[in-house]
Amino acid sequence: MKRKTDLPELLAPAGDMEALYAAVAAGADAVYVGGKLFSARAYAKNFDLEELARAVIFCHMNGVRLYVTVNTLIYDREADELIGYCKELARIGVDALIIADLGAIRRIRREVPGLALHASTQMSLHNTPATEVAYSLGCERAVLARECSLREIRSAVEHSPCEIEVFLHGALCVCHSGQCLFSSMVGGRSGNRGECAQPCRLPYNGSYPLSLSDLSLAGHIGELIDSGVSSLKIEGRMKSPDYVYRVTSIYRRLLDERRNAGKGEHASLAAVFSRGGFTDGYFTGHPEQRMTGVRSEQDKEATRAEQTGATYAPVRHKIYATARFLAGEPASLSLTDGVRTASAFGEIPAPALSAPLTAPDLKARLSKLGATFFSLAPEDIALELSDGVNLSPSAINALRRTAAAALEEQFAAPLLPQKSLPALPDDPPKADLPDGSSALFLDPALPGKISDLLGDFAYRFLPLFRLSEAKPGIANGVYLPPVLMDSELPAAREALKRAKAQGIAYALVGNLGGIALAKEAGLLPIGDFRLNIMNRETASVYRSLGVSLAILSPELTLPMARDLLRGSDGLLFAYGRVPLMLTERCFVKENFGCESCGRAALTDRKGQKFPILREYDHRNLIFNSAVTYMGDRGEDLRRAGVRRLHFLFSTENERQAREAIEGFRKGTPLPQNIAVRRIGKRETNA
Repeated sequence: MKRKTDLPELLAPAGDMEALYAAVAAGADAVYVGGKLFSARAYAKNFDLEELARAVIFCHMNGVRLYVTVNTLIYDREADELIGYCKELARIGVDALIIADLGAIRRIRREVPGLALHASTQMSLHNTPATEVAYSLGCERAVLARECSLREIRSAVEHSPCEIEVFLHGALCVCHSGQCLFSSMVGGRSGNRGECAQPCRLPYNGSYPLSLSDLSLAGHIGELIDSGVSSLKIEGRMKSPDYVYRVTSIYRRLLDERRNAGKGEHASLAAVFSRGGFTDGYFTGHPEQRMTGVRSEQDKEATRAEQTGATYAPVRHKIYATARFLAGEPASLSLTDGVRTASAFGEIPAPALSAPLTAPDLKARLSKLGATFFSLAPEDIALELSDGVNLSPSAINALRRTAAAALEEQFAAPLLPQKSLPALPDDPPKADLPDGSSALFLDPALPGKISDLLGDFAYRFLPLFRLSEAKPGIANGVYLPPVLMDSELPAAREALKRAKAQGIAYALVGNLGGIALAKEAGLLPIGDFRLNIMNRETASVYRSLGVSLAILSPELTLPMARDLLRGSDGLLFAYGRVPLMLTERCFVKENFGCESCGRAALTDRKGQKFPILREYDHRNLIFNSAVTYMGDRGEDLRRAGVRRLHFLFSTENERQAREAIEGFRKGTPLPQNIAVRRIGKRETNA
């Protein structure tokens, strides 16, 4: 949906109140912040509810919208707390929530219906079918994946029913957002829960191949304006107020002047913060160009040299007052900014015993609004004052505070009305699915070599675009690439049509957009773990979209999976190397050469090897160094109520695949030379 305004919104970050003041002073149209709960930047300072309420009032006084991030995945035990928190956010008047969990979206729509919702980039929205689903669930805006090119952005704007927001400047994740499990699986700190330890910034193979330079689209302002996007977002809730002010002010000037950055502005942005320069590789559609970068001593020195030491105070909102302090009637004070007016009444002035009130002293006391965001000059107070009366300082202060609070309350409402949204979809009748486990074979030749063991799997998936490489009839499902841009959809639709003609019945989908593609082709969608199902409400939302069976998030512990599976059906990731990252760039070609495709691996400082395989088209999957294996934990699985298991075969040869399947049959461990990871725990060799 093309925006209705001349220029896109400039959306700035703020990690604390001073950064918020800086963003507004620099000309942001909107600011996004995180609260103390459910924020994907758990280690930022963030705002408590009282600070959020003050932030809303301050922003609205300046005509600036305030969005709050509620963009972590939610556990079942947190759902009620989340709704209580969102009710408080609605009460204080935030303009929208930036949200990632589908179950949370539906509960908020039902229980806090006045809150506007923006679909976070953590939802991996990279094609129009995905933004259409986000809109159908209640999101009036979609934040596109950072990996989208200008071509894909234009397509989304043209065909999506919701507003489109894109990232303009700041740090880049090397993995598609919402698809990174590296920090969680290896370090025990979930990026999907706001605790990312940034393993991408660490060395591998003696260098820093996963550390990307920051994004800067300062050279593409004209194209962004012409694209019709509704919002341009600066990343940086962990950054300083000075960073926020300087970056925001540069982009404010570029947008207002409708021009691309010049050499001086590029240099200023780099001096504020960079990692060996900037990149626009995703936007231009050339991710193969140099995009990696680390923060060098030269970068740090440039930033230190540019630091101003400035502090940022709130821009105060000018108001006017009318006051009456007359004998025999309650004192009154009316405050106005010319649009809004609030009045308060106080005590009746008493006859003065010694020193009566004077106009200069009274105006000076009434203008002391330092605890508010208002500015009231004594000369802007119209005063009626009887001779010879007095009122205690505490009574005057109470009158002033009451009137100011009443005027502030008028700013505690969203600046824009919530848009009309479609009704929530109902759960369809439960599909009649075969009982049993599933397996995904990334090597199409492997299942043919172990055909005698395939009876263990009711669902056998092969990559969609490699189906022709397998023996006919050996698979009954296809695995859709987890990323399909709009420009790639025609090829995917044609491949799905061929798969259906060959007798394929199921499609393993890992993205909102893939659900619609599977259903269009007449295939039954089965949810991959990439759908990030962590709670019962989210599982229910996916059922309403036609996904009757799905693999639960591998971040869940067994007790969590047990609770989620009560009254529901699902698959548990019980064997295989968990894909830790899905990258837009081909790190195999860049670091090892195309001849190493299928054999490349990243080696960390501890000597652990993380295999890399090619994903469609030339994207990469980076897998865990350890293999998840629960074959010898059958009793634990049964106690947790797990009936269906999911197996992922990635780098295995025939012998290793047989050992794994037979290990589950017999309840025995894997060979001792294989590093094993248990569900909900870090890797171990036991």
